[in-house]
Amino acid sequence: MSPTMKQLQLTREGAVATVRLNRPEVRNAFHADTITELTEVFAALAEDASLRAVVLASSGTAFCAGADLNWMRQTADYSWVDNHRDASRLANMLWTLQRCPVPVIAEVQGDCHGGGVGLVSCCDVVVAAASAQFCLSEAKLGLIPATISPYVIHAIGERAARRYFVTAERFSAERAQLLGLVHEVVAADALASTVQGVVAQVLHNGPLAVRACKQLVRDIGQTPITHELRDVTARRIADIRASAEGKAGIGAFLSRSTPPWVQDTP
Repeated sequence: MSPTMKQLQLTREGAVATVRLNRPEVRNAFHADTITELTEVFAALAEDASLRAVVLASSGTAFCAGADLNWMRQTADYSWVDNHRDASRLANMLWTLQRCPVPVIAEVQGDCHGGGVGLVSCCDVVVAAASAQFCLSEAKLGLIPATISPYVIHAIGERAARRYFVTAERFSAERAQLLGLVHEVVAADALASTVQGVVAQVLHNGPLAVRACKQLVRDIGQTPITHELRDVTARRIADIRASAEGKAGIGAFLSRSTPPWVQDTP
């Protein structure tokens, strides 16, 4: 784990670690370095036999606003190979988070867009403030939520994914709870205490039993998220990022102009 993390804060209290996205000035948007640090942190936590729970939280008013604007500028002219390499890093980070052997509890205090929805979909328990808003926003940019799709579809089901992937509409914490993405919705001032209550429940249980319960769900649950599936999702996002439409969508977003397809919408 990097001793000089710039994207995250990692704290430890007893057997509980808190990993906090810490870029409030950009609403905790994803950057390549964020992905690297999250991967390193969760890989290290997975090796800690004394760990019993992890809280995934963020600083500021937003949980995660999706992709960082400056990072998008850097990737706008990527080749297919560059896009595939970049997407594979994200796919590996999500997999590393998903495979954490102890419960990961997400504390969502504000907007959770794009890759942020992927993050919470990988968590075991999600508690959200009533004011939080969610959005699978990729299609607005002419992109697709490919790398996060296995986790999001497992969380909300295929039927809901059909709607929210193609509409890219915002939805409330209450709706997210109905979809199964969020487990509990509380007032903003009760968010931290509710999360700590969940942690306390976990700590009351047998440490080995809790790990075994999480593994049981993985073993018995839906279709395994295999290396082949992860590579398929990375290839699909690389395909569309490198396409004319993908480049036009990102270009329009970066220049704050209207995507070309909007003009043709009846």
